[in-house]
Amino acid sequence: MPNPLISLLIGLALLALLAALFWPDRGFFLRWQQARRMSARVLREDALKYLYTHELEGRAVTLQSLAGEMGVSLDQAAQLLGEMTQLGLMETHDGAYALTPTGREVAVQVLRAHRLWERYLSEHSGYSEEEWHARADQAEHLLAPDEVDALAQQLGDPRFDPHGDPIPTAAGETPRLETKPLTHLNPGDLARIIHLEDQPELVYAQLVAEGLHPGMEILVVDKTPQRVRFLSRGNEHVLAPILAANVFVTPIPKEQAEGAIHPWGETLTSLHPGEEAEIVAVSRTMHPAERHRLLDLGVLPGARVRAEFESPLGEPVAYFIRGALIALRNDQAEKIFVRKMTPAPSGNGDKRDVALIREDA
Repeated sequence: MPNPLISLLIGLALLALLAALFWPDRGFFLRWQQARRMSARVLREDALKYLYTHELEGRAVTLQSLAGEMGVSLDQAAQLLGEMTQLGLMETHDGAYALTPTGREVAVQVLRAHRLWERYLSEHSGYSEEEWHARADQAEHLLAPDEVDALAQQLGDPRFDPHGDPIPTAAGETPRLETKPLTHLNPGDLARIIHLEDQPELVYAQLVAEGLHPGMEILVVDKTPQRVRFLSRGNEHVLAPILAANVFVTPIPKEQAEGAIHPWGETLTSLHPGEEAEIVAVSRTMHPAERHRLLDLGVLPGARVRAEFESPLGEPVAYFIRGALIALRNDQAEKIFVRKMTPAPSGNGDKRDVALIREDA
């Protein structure tokens, strides 16, 4: 005869298991269903964003390219496209995939959230530039439309993300940029970098390590099947074509070419003790928090700066800026661009009773 106590314990255990599986709002089964739906929604939204960005760039999407982008098999990609068609998010015309107005609306919302979040990370976080895209890929699916609008307002309704890509407006308008790959330029051409393609991640990381970013003006000096060589701000850059093809630029007319590179041609490290210069720009490739600290200390375009003296080991170097001495490492000073004002006099510059600020974070 079964022991009543054991039977009761078994019954309670079964009830506890059923409760854990099917309890309203918290049960494992419900959470599994929610996760599955979330995964399916994320996949659809990623596909819509991919279709929309290619639409903006005038590029066609194939089943193979979509499968590669989504990281799924061709069968899974075909099934995904079928589901999106049934949901009224896309349609097919003569074998080409096109977004419906509903699908485009969703895609714009996701893309807007992604690029605004990248802008937020670039200005208000300590994450490295290589991390922005992956983190924005996660956030874009979690932000509600009102949260995206609030984020845009907080950032001052920026027009471009930190890679130079246009950010869609709340009304869904996305300006088109007329750009071309760096590989399409010829020696002697002057251009401005507008966009760095952030995929694949390995290529993007190499472009960032090279110190490239949107807004840089470049002068192409040599192009061969093996390399593209160009100048920017007094520095020479050499890229293999596979890297240069991920740098998108807009040409600068020839009549604007003279002098366009030279004002940015020297960095703070070029100053010798006693030399003065005017700050032209602080590179956006500097770590955001570090860049903001320097701006707060008065390291701003238009400010006068004078090199005072070097430490015995060569760095840091003390610079006189806005009534204070600021000690900078060479890797910091290399990202501050200047226009020299006076030749270097003899000696180590004037001695002044000023505060010494060590900026080596």
